[in-house]
Amino acid sequence: MKTIFITGASSGFGKESAKLFQSKGWNVIATMRSPSKEKELTQLENILVTELDVQNENSITTAVQKGIEKFGKIDALLNNAGFAVMGVFETATEEQFQNQFDVNVFGIMRTTKAVLPFMRTNGKGVIVNISSVAGRVGLPFASIYESSKFAVEGFSEALNFELSNFGIKVKIIEPGSSQTNFGNARKSTANEIADYNPFLAKFFENYPKKTAPYKTASPIEVAETIFNAVTDKSNKLRYVIGEDCQFFIDKKYKNSEENYVESIQTFFE
Repeated sequence: MKTIFITGASSGFGKESAKLFQSKGWNVIATMRSPSKEKELTQLENILVTELDVQNENSITTAVQKGIEKFGKIDALLNNAGFAVMGVFETATEEQFQNQFDVNVFGIMRTTKAVLPFMRTNGKGVIVNISSVAGRVGLPFASIYESSKFAVEGFSEALNFELSNFGIKVKIIEPGSSQTNFGNARKSTANEIADYNPFLAKFFENYPKKTAPYKTASPIEVAETIFNAVTDKSNKLRYVIGEDCQFFIDKKYKNSEENYVESIQTFFE
């Protein structure tokens, strides 16, 4: 029986993935910051719910050790934990910069580094990193979050080549918008600069209208994509999920850079 290690398993993509892998006969190490609050996953067989904070190296090491002790190995890692700082960049604080990258980028690096020795010893493994349309396309008022996801993309792509000789693959999941508790994990910068208000109002009024025709992926659909990425045995690197994500990617990569910039600038007018 194979085993997957999941960060951020208390909600959203992480929780749906934990339930899906368990239903498919996998062992699941479901990690989260507050495992005492979890009531659903603890009722399922072959799931170990344990504490992990991606900002704390000791908690990562302890969670990995508990998982190995329980199930003997880790065949797949899902780096799902993350949050978003949204809003005007000029008003963001140094603490917001640091926390955004510490969770979304360095957290992935810490967890991956803790799991890699076991995968390397086994001579195989799959590492799945949750990115976003925000890792491929830059949109206004998400510059800190999007830069963290661009970093995840670069790290994942480079690491995939670095680990290929050990039979370890890295996969990138790129959802668009999705109805998860992720929205509750968004932190906003305090906008105290009135010059930005007209564009802010226009953007947040027009964004839902302009993107409404494009279907978004449900958390279950994203979990199914993650399961496929882990089990399809392909060398595919990126998995786009959601019509809205594909729309923005096509807008960027099927146009010249100049046309792309102009089209984004006018898209929300």
